[in-house]
Amino acid sequence: MTKLAIFDCDGTLVDSGATIFAALRLALEAHGRPVPPAREARRVVGLSLFEAFEMIVPGASVDEVDALSATYRRAFQDMRARGEVEEPLFEGIAELIEAMVADGWALAVATGKSDRGLRHCLAAHGLSDRFVSLQTADRHPSKPHPAMALAAMADAGAAPAQTVMIGDTGWDMGCARGAGIGAIGVGWGYHDEAELLASGAQFVAAAPADVLAMATELIGGTR
Repeated sequence: MTKLAIFDCDGTLVDSGATIFAALRLALEAHGRPVPPAREARRVVGLSLFEAFEMIVPGASVDEVDALSATYRRAFQDMRARGEVEEPLFEGIAELIEAMVADGWALAVATGKSDRGLRHCLAAHGLSDRFVSLQTADRHPSKPHPAMALAAMADAGAAPAQTVMIGDTGWDMGCARGAGIGAIGVGWGYHDEAELLASGAQFVAAAPADVLAMATELIGGTR
């Protein structure tokens, strides 16, 4: 049977928090809204844009949230054109991906990024050919809705019992729980360990090197 690992992107594969905050700040300032501290703003990373701005600007109208989202997209695209987007892989992620592929895992991504943003990110790190399924906010409800995980499983031909979600936020753990799959939180992202566990994480990895053994245990395998 296919064993599948579904990775979140921002805060799990790449450290994009500074760039995301810069684009959020530009969007909020353009619409005359206060900018929250970076630590607070980064808590929305992983949500789709609409849901993120709903959380940052509570009580905003649908029209304003749509406008904020559009301004964010333009700001991010402009930053990319100027070479200002910074999305480095977290230390150990490249090695984890190669180890999981060598161990026979199919890999997927489920992210609040757009299709375009995810393709740019993976291509920049030479990882485009490592993933059998790419699921984004362009085609699915925001996590924690399980749609992205379910679509990735369908693409890979993987059963829930052979699938794990790996992510840094409670939204990722909620997505895993809703899809009936294993849930591994990561300790290097934007939500803390207590929140990950409260949201359904069965393990929390301190470093990428910990993930493969945890994933293997969750699907009942041995190493």
